[in-house]
Amino acid sequence: MHIWTVANQKGGVGKTTTTVAIADYLASQGYRTLMLDLDPQGSLTTYFQQDPDKVIGTAYDIFDQPTRVQARDTGFGNLRLIGSSIGLAKLEKSNETVKGKGLVVKSFLRSLAREYDYVVIDTPPGLGKLMVNALVACEQLIIPAQTDFLTLKALERMVKVLKMLASSRVDLNYKILPTMFDKRTNASKRTLMSLKNLYGGKISPIIVPTDTKLRDASRMGVPPSFLFPRCQGVQAYQRFVQFLLEADAVDSPVKKMVDQQLATSASLE
Repeated sequence: MHIWTVANQKGGVGKTTTTVAIADYLASQGYRTLMLDLDPQGSLTTYFQQDPDKVIGTAYDIFDQPTRVQARDTGFGNLRLIGSSIGLAKLEKSNETVKGKGLVVKSFLRSLAREYDYVVIDTPPGLGKLMVNALVACEQLIIPAQTDFLTLKALERMVKVLKMLASSRVDLNYKILPTMFDKRTNASKRTLMSLKNLYGGKISPIIVPTDTKLRDASRMGVPPSFLFPRCQGVQAYQRFVQFLLEADAVDSPVKKMVDQQLATSASLE
């Protein structure tokens, strides 16, 4: 099972849309895909027309009573969801500091390894217990970065957090995904250029443009590819996931082992 986390300390950068679009495409390719809503605001849960104040067996129960957690069918193929609840906000504000609390989500998801091929986690803005759990649990981090000036400062803070985690031996593979790019504006172009200059190879070669169809799909509670399969935003997200899957295949332990065996065999000939 592969775990991907979508995170940024700044809100409004397209985290939930990115989570849905990525998970939707993985599910459409036949992968058993689970979305996990760790944001107390419950945007991902609300997207699929579930009420975070009423749904039971939520992400909060991962920290309290994991046997109660329920992954719900979204009605869209292989796509399932563990929703959010208001209890996550209380958890986030709690001053409780128990050793190992940052590993709760990772431990829980490990128990689902045989049920799913991919888990995609949506996170709250701001660094707290929930985001730390999501970062520690994942093997691929996706950082949506809206192409405006304010994003640059938030992204700088986010990268500092990743460096702190790396010093604690949690070295995350991450890609920064430019979102809401408007090629008609100089502000978007300048921000994109700054992102590339500052972060180089960490910037995704795929850029998600501004696309009102993504917002329309969100309002209707449907993954965008079901309504607008040919829209620019959907196609950009699909290319991005393909890019990650290809990169994962290149870097996979199995492929590295095979390559090493082939190299060893060649040296013995």
